[in-house]
Amino acid sequence: MHEAIDHDRRRFFGAAALTFTAAELGVIGAVYAETKPGPLPAIKAGTNTSFAALKQVDAGVLNVGYAEAGPANGSPVILLHGWPYDIHDYIEVAPILAARGYRVIVPHLRGHGSTRFRDTATPRSGQQAAIGMDVIALMDALRIPTAVLAGYDWGGRAACVVAALWPERCTGLVSVNDYLIQDIAHAGTPLPAKLEWGIWTQFYFATERGRAGLAANRNDIARLLWTNENPAWRFDDATFQRSAASFDNPDPVYHRQSAGYSGIIFLKRRRFSG
Repeated sequence: MHEAIDHDRRRFFGAAALTFTAAELGVIGAVYAETKPGPLPAIKAGTNTSFAALKQVDAGVLNVGYAEAGPANGSPVILLHGWPYDIHDYIEVAPILAARGYRVIVPHLRGHGSTRFRDTATPRSGQQAAIGMDVIALMDALRIPTAVLAGYDWGGRAACVVAALWPERCTGLVSVNDYLIQDIAHAGTPLPAKLEWGIWTQFYFATERGRAGLAANRNDIARLLWTNENPAWRFDDATFQRSAASFDNPDPVYHRQSAGYSGIIFLKRRRFSG
């Protein structure tokens, strides 16, 4: 489910990466990393525009596309993006962590990029526990017993679900949106007006008009959300197009919220499922 983000995302994630290095990862990394961390690399904003060639792995119900950086024996860090964004949110964070000896995994969530459902019969549900299970399945597929998990929006929700349901697999948690597991019992309780306005997509995409609007105007809606939620972020068209390519997926996504239901619904051939 979409959560409002009212800051410059990339600046925040850069700061979060430094927080990892100084705190959580500084302690945990000693168990895994064989090399002594050096000074943080001087990375000018905007200089990193792509990852190395993405990898694919069968993980649970998905074939997951993911970027990887850093040594294979480094302390694992899994960075989880939100919607309507993609793995490029971490394009400047990943090399900072990799330079400090951490194994960095940045997967495309279901419905994004090169991640695909392995079976056409699998329900395209995006319920919060399903996204959390995707993380566990990916860790199992990559033989990662434990990891530091970080994310925001959908990715933050997945990270929090894993931390709550599989605490033995999570050695550290950074959730940009604070603790992010939907309280379904109170999902129908209205928030203050300013916050209600910020989650208009949850109501819009619950309608047939919203489904049709997303199918027809996916990139325009994404750009609108980027602009409204990050008013101080002056992104250029090339930056947007890098992420927009990830929305061209056979299983595009949107979400809805109501008093009795909370989750992400996947659009498949004009049919609701999940």
